[in-house]
Amino acid sequence: MDFLFAADIRSYKDMRNQELRDAFVTQQLFVPGEFKLTYTDVDRGVVGGFTPTTEALELPTHKELASDYFCQRREAGVINIGGKGTITADGVAYAMDKKDSLYLAKETKSVKFESDDSNNPAKFYLVSYPAHRVTKTVHVPKSAAQTVHLGASDTSNERTIFQSIRPGIVDSCQLVMGITELKTGSVWNTKPPHTHFRRTEIYMYFDLPEEERVFHLMGEPAEVRSLSLENGVAIASPSWSIHSGVGTTNYTFVWAMGGENQEFDDMDHLKVSDLK
Repeated sequence: MDFLFAADIRSYKDMRNQELRDAFVTQQLFVPGEFKLTYTDVDRGVVGGFTPTTEALELPTHKELASDYFCQRREAGVINIGGKGTITADGVAYAMDKKDSLYLAKETKSVKFESDDSNNPAKFYLVSYPAHRVTKTVHVPKSAAQTVHLGASDTSNERTIFQSIRPGIVDSCQLVMGITELKTGSVWNTKPPHTHFRRTEIYMYFDLPEEERVFHLMGEPAEVRSLSLENGVAIASPSWSIHSGVGTTNYTFVWAMGGENQEFDDMDHLKVSDLK
């Protein structure tokens, strides 16, 4: 397991790009035949990438989680961004097409990840937060997610949001999670930018060509920093940071939030002109 020790609202202003990456950005999460786990001290979130090929991969625990198994005191959301696969949780198998979600409830003891085709492996992206009660594991196909259309082509931010792990679909403790797809010709996400001091967020950008990048904007509105992010890495966004970004082409990303509430509309909007 890798570890990210985040900078605070004061120190980030004096950090160079590599220092900011070391504090907030994971390594490449999707390596064929391997799993990658990263623990961030931003709300004790854990980010993972599981790319099984010929052999199944199991969700391990770690010394720093101080648990007998990973979900002993945690909940987790998993979204498949690759080929077809299967997740087996406590003996129950869930078929996972691309962009399907699976919510893993607290006290799920055994989790195994498999690909249907090793030449086109599944890529299982996991985000986990501490949980305070036992709920129920739920499989959410992309077609069952709540769909929201936002933005417009003339402002380069036309996008579709698929809210899969959210109240009304999944009874989670604090985790909410889903996918945002930008339309061709649109490059801005979360425009206008916003903050929500009551919740932290983790972004993972994908379906981005190798040579393209997303410039993730972070920091206070009057002290914005940008990080150039490649396909298949995640960034932890603390509660005091703005949420926004722009790509060199359209792309897709998974967002996951934990914190004081699960209300999607609970955000403090900013104007682009507020950013300095």
